[in-house]
Amino acid sequence: MPKSDMPQANAASSPIKRGARILFYSHDTFGLGHLRRSRALAGAITAADPSASAMILTGSPVAGRFAFPTRVDHMRLPGVIKRADGSYASRTMGMSIEETTEMRAGLIRSTAEQFDPDVLVVDKEPTGFRGELLPTLDMLQERGKAQLVLGLRDVLDEPEVLRAEWDRKWALDAAERYYHEIWVYGLRSIYDPTQGLDLSEDAQARMHWTGYLRRDLGEVGAPPEQPYVLITPGGGGDGAMMVDLVLSAYERDPTLAPRAVLVYGPFLSGDTRAAFEERVARLEGRVTAVGFESEIETLFAGAQGVVCMGGYNTFCEVLSFDKPAVIVPRTTPRLEQWIRASRAEELGLVTMLDETRDGWTPEAMVRAIRALEKQPAPSTAIRNGLLDGLEYVTERISALLANQSRKAAE
Repeated sequence: MPKSDMPQANAASSPIKRGARILFYSHDTFGLGHLRRSRALAGAITAADPSASAMILTGSPVAGRFAFPTRVDHMRLPGVIKRADGSYASRTMGMSIEETTEMRAGLIRSTAEQFDPDVLVVDKEPTGFRGELLPTLDMLQERGKAQLVLGLRDVLDEPEVLRAEWDRKWALDAAERYYHEIWVYGLRSIYDPTQGLDLSEDAQARMHWTGYLRRDLGEVGAPPEQPYVLITPGGGGDGAMMVDLVLSAYERDPTLAPRAVLVYGPFLSGDTRAAFEERVARLEGRVTAVGFESEIETLFAGAQGVVCMGGYNTFCEVLSFDKPAVIVPRTTPRLEQWIRASRAEELGLVTMLDETRDGWTPEAMVRAIRALEKQPAPSTAIRNGLLDGLEYVTERISALLANQSRKAAE
């Protein structure tokens, strides 16, 4: 092809006026929580500012199954998996974890260089997975343009465990050194995820308590035949125990009602899921099951109540859809879900099925499901500002961009 005939990038188009650019880092070595949180934030920011665009860097193996809002895109980082002994390995590539981490670090930095963000929002890990974010943080800090934000969920872990983890990862030093602001996606009156950390007064002054991240109720499809109880283990990777408990309850009590709609999640698969499918079939419609449901909002909207694990995003969905819920929190490898569920129960937002107090038995689950019909909705105990997180974040983005413009003009 003659050179003159080759397609020219943007040859016939006029330059697009640059709007604000927000880069999200979501390491996602396991589960869906970090990606879903970043996706919700990116959608709210771009909806509030029609000129803004967002890019999400994620290691989630199921990122491609999600629809992303207008002007929000994502880039998949090479995946990693966590072994039973706590070590990590490359998910699919024939590379060592060190080689994989180095590749991820290079991709993160090159994306940041080319995307040239005005704001970087880092989810949970101040230095990224195995420190992979540090080269990018150094580069952006040296450039001096981007505002750097660390976003923390409402609960991280027990204070003593968290302190040891952050010391090991040099996370406290990174939080102090790099970040202009620290956002906590919750309320301080409910729980302070940084308790136990020796944050300086300066770092504490940069903290903002946003409230929880409301799920966009938007337009939802027609729900399944009602009434039903929604059973969701979130991503499902650690949800086999809860699913087994629910199925055992319906097997033990033939009169248990209403029926259940079970969403396995993308990480509950293989022989475990096949065994569950056989049990579901034997229940002859009293429990129906689907795989990964990226638009689970429809099922939440139509449910009489919810039985779920205690992850952050599922908790936000329970509050947003104002559904009576029973939370069955995991307690390993960290107590995050138990802390969140126990505090929420204290406030009257949900009930918890605690292994020690209530017992994880079919009989206990039967009682919990039956009680959902008369359990008050979270709105009866909700606090002012509890679900204002997305609005608060969009305001902080506007403030950071305005501050950036003032500095550029000086």
